Amino acid sequence: MTDMDDFTLRLTNELRVSPLYNELKSKAKELVCRTSGDVSQLKMNIHEGLAKSGWKRSLQNEVYCRLLERVDAASQNGVHIKEPLAYIRRAQASWEKRILKSLNSMCTEMSVPLARKRPIPEQKEIRSNWNELGVDEPDLSSFRPVYGPKDFLDMLTLLKNPNLASEQLCNFWGLLQLPLPVKSLQQLRQEFCEMTPQWSQVGVDGGSHTDIFDAERVGLGQKVMAADNIALCQQYSRRGIPPSLRMQLWLQNVGLRITDSDRLRYDQLKMHVFKHDLLVDKLIYKDVKLTATNDDQYFVFEDFIHQVLLLFSRDTEVLKHFARSSATPPKSYIRGMPGVSDYAVVYPPNGIIPFHGFSMYVAPLCFVFEDPVTLYYIFREIYTRHFFRLHTISSHPQGIVSLSVLFESLLQACQPQLFYHLRQMGAQPLRIAFKWLMRAFSGYLASDQLLLLWDRVLAYNSLEPLAVLAVAIFAFRRVNLLETSSYAAVEAVMADITTFRVIPILQAILLTEH
Repeated sequence: MTDMDDFTLRLTNELRVSPLYNELKSKAKELVCRTSGDVSQLKMNIHEGLAKSGWKRSLQNEVYCRLLERVDAASQNGVHIKEPLAYIRRAQASWEKRILKSLNSMCTEMSVPLARKRPIPEQKEIRSNWNELGVDEPDLSSFRPVYGPKDFLDMLTLLKNPNLASEQLCNFWGLLQLPLPVKSLQQLRQEFCEMTPQWSQVGVDGGSHTDIFDAERVGLGQKVMAADNIALCQQYSRRGIPPSLRMQLWLQNVGLRITDSDRLRYDQLKMHVFKHDLLVDKLIYKDVKLTATNDDQYFVFEDFIHQVLLLFSRDTEVLKHFARSSATPPKSYIRGMPGVSDYAVVYPPNGIIPFHGFSMYVAPLCFVFEDPVTLYYIFREIYTRHFFRLHTISSHPQGIVSLSVLFESLLQACQPQLFYHLRQMGAQPLRIAFKWLMRAFSGYLASDQLLLLWDRVLAYNSLEPLAVLAVAIFAFRRVNLLETSSYAAVEAVMADITTFRVIPILQAILLTEH
């Protein structure tokens, strides 16, 4: 049996236990009941009926999504499917222990349980204040984020390939001295060719022709929506999405259909929030207050962000993404049973301990989705496809380690003089850019520009535009940076990037010959 045969068999088995299979089966039964005439034509009639009613397209989209999620196993037996490099696996395991130790220490120091059942009066209070969660301000001054971008970067700088001789390290100018394969500028130009100026883009002012182009894009986008084809939607999105169509096309892009069972599940998660209080709830609350609430663009969405993250922390469906992640969900023990494996439970239930800035993954989505249920599920889908890779240690090409190496490699290739200047004064560029990459630029760019960037992330099914944009920003500020003489001066020059227009500077870096 070939790899493709094996994958086809596994895909078929997965589809048979999916909600889509039951829906298709129900529709087929309905068509059988309506069919009259030659029984020999029954199969053909069912196929035609499913195609006309749109179910064939739904099945094609589901298969396409599964193909995009396919993971290439590093070994035939699949032992290292999560992470092929042993030293990366050890680093991720060490990082997880450090995070869990920090959480447990906080729990012990403050005499706060990891989880507790809320008293009935408290349940009623949170239920009544569900749409005003930001109004209540408990004293969380003693709580601290478990970790932030700086802590994570410090951990990544300790990564060393044991098979790399020490004399070979002198070839690396960057902060991460890792020989991971990343794309060259020429390869990125080929991959993102539709982002170059020869193609008109949403998000670029084109003078008198802008209104005509925008009208054409809206008309074409409506046809794409009607076709209900994920591959077509992604192709269309590569040149940007008009704001009026972004909600529908993002949902189509990730193959998300909100069903009655999804809404029921949403209500069940709310009940879990009402009934039980988790320690991570306080971390979430504090993070929202420190980040989104302090942001002029996002403070109005404080309640929505809080709701989404509280539900997310209880959602065990999120655990499925760990099959594609180098991470392992943290576990704790039921009180009184420490160390007994039978009493170990995943904590928090979704397996994700939030870091400082985690809430900024949600904030920009509030500009696009006003229905709380849809907002929740689109966040969960984008996180489990892309954003989880931004805070786990792995050698995956879309992971934060590879993106960091890609950033350093591209900046050295495009701006060697600038890179050397910053390195000589002890201001490694990655120390500035890492927080942008880890938060996918959320909170650093103007919201309309950030959404244009995320359009491309979803369209290309890639996080690499983040690294390219980081390089473009450094290149744009080159003159000012070459005049700096200290790390503090570099930070001051790069402190505010909200004025950048994303697509023009991406085009500049992808078009210009260096």
